[in-house]
Amino acid sequence: MNFVFVPGVNHGGWCWHPVGQRVRAAGHAVYALTLPGLAMGDDPSGLRLTDAVDHIVGEVERRDLHDVVLVGHSFAGIPISGAAPRILGRLAHVAFLSAFIPRRGESMAAALGPDTAAWMQSMVHASPDDTIDIDFETFSTRLMQDEPVELQKLVFDQLTPQPGGYVLDSLDVDGLDTLGVPMAYLLAERDIALAASGIELAGRLGLEPIMVPGTHEAMLTHPDDVAKALLTSTGG
Repeated sequence: MNFVFVPGVNHGGWCWHPVGQRVRAAGHAVYALTLPGLAMGDDPSGLRLTDAVDHIVGEVERRDLHDVVLVGHSFAGIPISGAAPRILGRLAHVAFLSAFIPRRGESMAAALGPDTAAWMQSMVHASPDDTIDIDFETFSTRLMQDEPVELQKLVFDQLTPQPGGYVLDSLDVDGLDTLGVPMAYLLAERDIALAASGIELAGRLGLEPIMVPGTHEAMLTHPDDVAKALLTSTGG
């Protein structure tokens, strides 16, 4: 199978490398994407959610991948939900790790509640390049709480400001439960960063979550467990 990994807010493909190495060792091809605007040196201004969706579709088609396992973390649950219907004939499975499962017309900002949405909008509009960033206190207490400070700082230093359009835009697509593609929802046991409970989010797909240890950054702190759960749930 061809595993295509998509990262969440402020992250690049690098965040999937530990899991990807283990999946590759199990005999599969692995592709860890970095969405436009999130590689060092990219120009993030003006990018919209459609650009993220188009990039995922474009990479799968450019590489002519089939038997694809499309995997998204956090925010990436939104663009992979937009990409999946467009590459349906190439898909074998869709998997989520502590990911947003979008409702039609609901942006990531809106999913986080009106106060957070208003704050995100103000941050994007005040930014010279239309981005939104995260501070270390929020990252260390909400996304990677209780992990060693040295590790928190190491991961934080890899982060890149997020194109604002990615979090302010929404999709106008049916839920993935209508596609007839096998799916799995992995949920980190100590994740406190999601807009709703993982059980509710998995339930939007008609699934029960598969629990893995760790916080929102479980793919970095517990790659053995995440890789094993992914391989087991996708038949790999």
